[in-house]
Amino acid sequence: MNLNIKTGKVDMSHGSGGRAMAKLINELFIKQLDNPLLRQGNDSACFEVNAGRMVISIDGHVISPLFFPGGDIGSLAVHGTVNDVAMSGARPLYLSAGFILEEGFALADLERIIISMATAARAAGVSVVCGDTKVVEQGKGDGVFITTTGVGVVPEGVNISGDKARPGDAILVSGSMGVHGVAILSKRENLAFETTIESDSAALNGLVAEMVSAVPNIHCLRDPTRGGLATTLNELAGQSGVGMQLKEAAIPVKPQVAGACELLGLDPLYIANEGKLIAICPQEDADNLLSVMRDHPLGCEAAIIGQVSEDKHHLVQMETRFGGQRVVDWLAGEQLPRIC
Repeated sequence: MNLNIKTGKVDMSHGSGGRAMAKLINELFIKQLDNPLLRQGNDSACFEVNAGRMVISIDGHVISPLFFPGGDIGSLAVHGTVNDVAMSGARPLYLSAGFILEEGFALADLERIIISMATAARAAGVSVVCGDTKVVEQGKGDGVFITTTGVGVVPEGVNISGDKARPGDAILVSGSMGVHGVAILSKRENLAFETTIESDSAALNGLVAEMVSAVPNIHCLRDPTRGGLATTLNELAGQSGVGMQLKEAAIPVKPQVAGACELLGLDPLYIANEGKLIAICPQEDADNLLSVMRDHPLGCEAAIIGQVSEDKHHLVQMETRFGGQRVVDWLAGEQLPRIC
């Protein structure tokens, strides 16, 4: 008997390792994520790669709600790990995926998540080649948690790392800040704004590939997820032993995001993004890099927002719209929990 996707629920037998689990894997996971390596049915995937340095990254996804404007936990699980691999300048190749399912979770919702994951993986040019499924008792999970691991290869001549920012470098962002976090919050709290705010969740490896091809000497790339732009820049400043000087007027923030943040008492610089990146490059390459970013659909709102400075205290500072200066410090506490 096939799975009852329409009205069926996850039960403990789906994690038992027996026939029910095999049906779940074959009729949901393999059906939607099918590729030659996954189809082999091994506990691991063996593959060949081109010469170069390998990159590996892992990311856990516990977002609430599971479905939100512009995406869901399935597409997010792909985008988040693809982007972490791409931020080293690597070409992402393969993903693994671990699912923790709660007893009683609707199979129709699980199918929807897996289809979304498969669609996102195909669009990003990666394959999910191995995985794992566990089931926990009802009340001991929250529907579904997903952990993804990604591997990729860095092209020859590319050496991008968070410790390579140098005084005088330009700081760029690929687009408007805070969109993902506000989209999640609006769904979670049933907030109604004048316009729908959709998550910016997207795989950035295509954009990164074009950036690296045009400017191989990019020093740093990072996606500003939890903690947003402000926290990510503080991380990079500490890694590289430098300071940073930003211009508030240059930082792109959509009016609806700014309005929502003002209403809720939040700062868009600290809100998570899932489809934006920060790039730091030599000043002489900044205009070229900006042009390449703006020519890509995922970088059309790109902007140069400041520069790296010498600072033994590794502070991130910002010139405000009114001409003053303020320190843009690390995020204190958890502004928006379970955002990714």
